[in-house]
Amino acid sequence: MKYYLLIMALCFFSIAHTQNCTYTFIGEVKDFHDSTPMSGATIFVETLNTYTTADINGKFSIKNLCNGKLTLVISHVGCETKSLEIDINGDTYKEINMEHHIEELLEVKISGNLTKKQTKTAQETVLNTEILERYSSLNLGDALKEVAGISSINTGNSIVKPIINGLHSSRILILNNNVRLQDQEWGVEHAPSVDINSAGQISVVKGSGGLAYGGDAIGGVIIIKPSNPILKDTLYGKTILGGQTNGRGFNFNTRLNKNYKSGWFAQFQASYKKNGDFKAPDYNLTNTGLDAKSISAQFGKKKIESGFEIYYSFLNNEVGILGASHIGSAFDLERAINSGQPLLINDFSYNINAPKQDITHHLVKASYYKRIQNFGKLNLQYDYQNNKRLEFDVRIGDRRNIPAIDLTLQTHTVLADINLDTNLNRKVNFGFMGRYQDNFANPDTGVRRLIPDYNKYDFGVYTTTEWRLKNDLVIDVGLRYDFNRIDAKKFYRKSRWEERNYDEDFSDIIIEELPTQFLTNPVFDYHNISMSAGVKYNFNENNQIIFNYSLASRPPNVSELFSDGLHHSAARFEIGDIRFDKEVANRVSLSYAYNTSKFNLVTEAFYNRISDFIYLRPFDFLLTVRGPFPLWEYQQTNAELLGLDISATYKLTDALEWQNKTAFTKGYDTKTELALIDIPSFNTLNKITYNNIAWYNFSASLKSELVFEQNEFPDFNFDVTNQLNGEVSTVDISSPPPTYHLLHFYSKATFPINEKTSLDVAFGVNNLLNTSYRNYLNRLRFFADDLGRNITLQIQINY
Repeated sequence: MKYYLLIMALCFFSIAHTQNCTYTFIGEVKDFHDSTPMSGATIFVETLNTYTTADINGKFSIKNLCNGKLTLVISHVGCETKSLEIDINGDTYKEINMEHHIEELLEVKISGNLTKKQTKTAQETVLNTEILERYSSLNLGDALKEVAGISSINTGNSIVKPIINGLHSSRILILNNNVRLQDQEWGVEHAPSVDINSAGQISVVKGSGGLAYGGDAIGGVIIIKPSNPILKDTLYGKTILGGQTNGRGFNFNTRLNKNYKSGWFAQFQASYKKNGDFKAPDYNLTNTGLDAKSISAQFGKKKIESGFEIYYSFLNNEVGILGASHIGSAFDLERAINSGQPLLINDFSYNINAPKQDITHHLVKASYYKRIQNFGKLNLQYDYQNNKRLEFDVRIGDRRNIPAIDLTLQTHTVLADINLDTNLNRKVNFGFMGRYQDNFANPDTGVRRLIPDYNKYDFGVYTTTEWRLKNDLVIDVGLRYDFNRIDAKKFYRKSRWEERNYDEDFSDIIIEELPTQFLTNPVFDYHNISMSAGVKYNFNENNQIIFNYSLASRPPNVSELFSDGLHHSAARFEIGDIRFDKEVANRVSLSYAYNTSKFNLVTEAFYNRISDFIYLRPFDFLLTVRGPFPLWEYQQTNAELLGLDISATYKLTDALEWQNKTAFTKGYDTKTELALIDIPSFNTLNKITYNNIAWYNFSASLKSELVFEQNEFPDFNFDVTNQLNGEVSTVDISSPPPTYHLLHFYSKATFPINEKTSLDVAFGVNNLLNTSYRNYLNRLRFFADDLGRNITLQIQINY
């Protein structure tokens, strides 16, 4: 019995020893981003079914623990909830890192309304998904006109290029999912190769405020972002079906998103648009059809600590160019201008014949990022683009289906940047860019190549920094250096070579002499410095002011340097100049914003002085076998642009809202004291909107668009002589069309189908009164009126 009791006592002591539940766990919750304590973090002790809270130093303790597993669920405002398992082996300590950058993953709702700005002190406007869906059947240039100060330069109604404060083409940088678009953007008749349906948000930055994207954005930057993945197990999407009476067109777009809480995501998008000949109020616009298709897909994994993405997009646009715009000589142009209507009007057709463009664009991107604790974020990216441009002239015989211009542009780009953001009040960003570009101009077109073969090398480094001196004052500064080299192989006619006195300055670049021409190898290097500095100050919650200064440098593009031939889709000869130096722009801007619950006002003033400004101007005519042909020449001068953009909204009642957008821009050649060509005229837009959220979220708006006659323009008219009868005719290509006023109607309602599915129905009428008008910035205004009334119906299923 005595031994039995002793054995029992020993067992009891052993069990008591192994179940010693007197240990303490001490945890310290810190921000992974900058190691600051996260006071107030909530800790749920799943093992014990109890809660505790971190103190002001981010610390908490759990007492009376036994050895074993301890499961904790930690949450904090603005952070992703974190679960972890702790091994308790005696008294234990562990540092637990949370990350406030979770808002980067949650900034888009399933509805897709994302309005996060990309800059702090630049003049920036954001277009969200709701606005972009309205333009599903149109294009990027049309949608951007929702921003005050943004207009477009058109070649008809399907080739639309955005203009920011009077500047366009190579002076505007377009990014599609953080890839700089490379699609031979230099011509006014080269529309951006991007489908608006692939965008979740578009930001417009006026001026070169976004140095991380490039230093040559003298006009501005357009940033197109797809919808962001969200940290949630979900599957959602939308499908849009639309139709329009003008052009008897239809459009289709679908998008599907799959997201996982683990961070994995995938997205697929596809769209198709088809239009036949469009119509002015009084006649058909023959050969103005459009056939456009695009797809995009992305997948990857996005978490706070690291992530990657693979992205691909494809776009093909076949665009008809007004048949009446094909001219055989300057006399045809004169007759077209004086006739008042197109000289070629056929019945409606979906056929797209020459003159036309056929553009195919491929984009592939791979990116990776890694957050490093107490340091910052590293981003790496590689992207490849292949752009195929075919331009067809009206030709006969075997050459009918051979393009007059056949260009293939391939671009490889590597990007790397580091964001040092451990100090939330002072952030620093360093970046590097390397790019190689190859352009091949097919010689088998039967006509002289307008753009030569060339290789282009770009290298850039930059740094930007942002200081938050206090809650209501932010300062940012940026500096960038870019090196550009163009290495081209270019044929010159001997007559043209001597006419431009190249024999005196560039005899060393001749590599082969042929009977009637020289083969040359021009190699040009450009060194560019760009910078920006800005201040944003909030006087109070209602008043804000932003001041920004930027210096931007843009090297001449290959079209400005080497153009030497007939540009068929533009119906003119174009001549470049290899003596051109880089453009240098100094831009200052001042913005004031006033916001209350009823009234919002944004005013943006700017002044932009550009040294060695390059522009294309009508110069003379060139005698050909078909007669005299318009000759346009690139020239270089000094220019200044200034203007004021105003955006205002006022809530008249709970249901009625008034909106105004007004833009005033002036541009001058400071050497000749003449106005610049292709500057938007004064325009103002007023819209009244009725909203009834209780009745199927119904809204209806009536928009008034008033565009005044441009009263400041250069006189580039020229005289041509008929060699047969000696008659002299003046070709008036300078006089702008008169003021015009248009009314537009748009309405939309949302009908719930079930808990997760809804149906949006939108009905609109553009040019409600079927007004005849011509836009000064439409290159086809010499030949025909702009579009007449267009009734649209769009159905969108959200699921």
